[in-house]
Amino acid sequence: MLSYQHAYHAGNLADVHKHALLAWMLAYLTRKPKPLSYIESHAGRALYRLDAAEATKTGEAAQGIARVAGWFAPDHPYTRVLEATRAEHGPPAYPGSPEIAARLLRADDRLHLAELHPQEHAALQAAMAGRAQVHRRDGIEMAVALTPPEPRRGVLLIDPSWEIKEDYRTIPQAMRRISKKWPVGTLVLWYPLLRDAPHAPMLRALERDMPDGVRHEVAFPPARAGHGMTGSGLFVVNPPYGFHAQAQWLSARFATLMPQG
Repeated sequence: MLSYQHAYHAGNLADVHKHALLAWMLAYLTRKPKPLSYIESHAGRALYRLDAAEATKTGEAAQGIARVAGWFAPDHPYTRVLEATRAEHGPPAYPGSPEIAARLLRADDRLHLAELHPQEHAALQAAMAGRAQVHRRDGIEMAVALTPPEPRRGVLLIDPSWEIKEDYRTIPQAMRRISKKWPVGTLVLWYPLLRDAPHAPMLRALERDMPDGVRHEVAFPPARAGHGMTGSGLFVVNPPYGFHAQAQWLSARFATLMPQG
């Protein structure tokens, strides 16, 4: 239950998909001079090094952000966060989603981050000192307890490891409950596309219970021989205006990675 560490996967193509769209959404929402709440259920350590033994062992970052960073213009919010993180922490640094949120949100916005893994929680606390409220508790329980948050505008990111298979059943139930409690919130769920498609029943439940939600998926080649992840998915409730165009643009970029013919 507490074994997953994202350091092995940081900066992979799934992160590019998730983080590019998350950064765009947060940048869009902060255009209005109204405060936001940001809640993340499975935060990880927030700051990673792509030259660390974990990242070099899997090679996922080399096939991910190191390969496709040129997709994003200098003024894209994802690029701006990448560059700011590297400027402060060195070229091998990579921002996880809490770091992305902390760099894009403002002083009057509120960040709530949950992480159960002891080492990841300690690293998260160190990285987020003074910038967020860090909770060592079950992230879904935290999200249910905190919603509707104050301020009411905001984003919830649910980004589990999916090592607990029961999550495919319980997370849609929690999202349905949260969406009823917080009808104005932007709810973002990330899931992997795996060869045996364990996400399929979950998506049927999500689309049945939240028919206005938007599903966006991208495919990509496996990062290495035998790697089971073939793509990345997001299910977004209340996406900001312009999300569809940004998602379509990103789909076109990912399509260039797939074999032709």
